[in-house]
Amino acid sequence: MKRILLWAPLALFVIFLGLVAGGLLKPDDRQIRSAMVGKALPEFALPAAASDRPGLSRSDLGAGKPRLLNIFASWCVPCAAESAQLMELARAGVPIDGVAIRDARGDVDRFLTRWGNPYSRIGLDARSALQLSLGSSGVPESFVIDGKGVIRYQHIGDIRGEDIPLIKQKMAEAAQ
Repeated sequence: MKRILLWAPLALFVIFLGLVAGGLLKPDDRQIRSAMVGKALPEFALPAAASDRPGLSRSDLGAGKPRLLNIFASWCVPCAAESAQLMELARAGVPIDGVAIRDARGDVDRFLTRWGNPYSRIGLDARSALQLSLGSSGVPESFVIDGKGVIRYQHIGDIRGEDIPLIKQKMAEAAQ
């Protein structure tokens, strides 16, 4: 009996290591699945968030061609980090609209001057009402919207260089 008690801590430690190793070798699926993918955008009309771009409404995103809807904020560091990728997508012909969250027009103008402006329209979501109705919980997030105003893809977090081919693919799929 003493022998069993002597080896029990080692046996428990080995079992613990086995569980940890199993979790590392085959982790759970950590991808967040949006409940809004496949659903139509809610009705909204946002005022302009930038001095040189019009505001944004639901009708702007259901006008026949797919668009990328990017939720950002001037105070968001990852939003600044993804700006180069958004500019690259815009240069490649991807139409991009923006929603500035809890921001001020002057701050948005300074952000766009510093990091570039890939947006056709930018709406100001001062209270995050649209953001929350889209199921978005943070910034940045991007949505591929088809020509009928239906969400086809949600990208959580900043768009990085390696994400550009997937975004282009999702835009092409939304065009069909």
